[in-house]
Formats: sequence, C-alpha cells, structure tokens
Amino acid sequence: MNRESLLFCSGALAVSLLVAVVGFRFAALPRTTLEACEVSTPAERMPDIDLGKDFGKVSVIDLVAYYLDHPPAPPAAGSAPASVRRFGGC
Repeated sequence: MNRESLLFCSGALAVSLLVAVVGFRFAALPRTTLEACEVSTPAERMPDIDLGKDFGKVSVIDLVAYYLDHPPAPPAAGSAPASVRRFGGC
C-alpha cells in the first residue's frame, strides 16, 4: 500500500469511530430510563389500556383475568399448521 492510501484508510476509520461515539451518546437512553426498565411493575400500578371505541379503557387486571378464564383454543385436529412468521424486511 502506498502512503496516501494508508493515511486515507486510517483517517476514514478514525472519523467513523468518532461519529459512532458521538452518535451513540445522542441515541442512547438515559441511565434512569434503563434502570426503570429493569424493575417490573405490578399490574395494579399499570394504567388502563384503551382498546378502542368498541371496548373503551380496560384495566390490566381485567385483561389478565379474561385471558385466564378464556385461554386460546388449541388448533383443531386436521387443521392447517400454524404459519411460520419470518421477517421479510422491506
């Protein structure tokens, strides 16, 4: 490699690293938010969830109780297998 190529590559690498370090500081969540995410919140303290105009606001406790009383039905015998979801991108 000649000298100009080596200087260009090392300069481009240094600038890229600098942009990544500065950009990370702007993109990262604050430490208080990260610490709050690690603590689970009891269902009693969660706000009500708005399920739209047909159902209105429902408490999380009611949603969990409904799920426990009415679990999803297993697939019927002979039915088509569940489709495999793959992330396809754009």
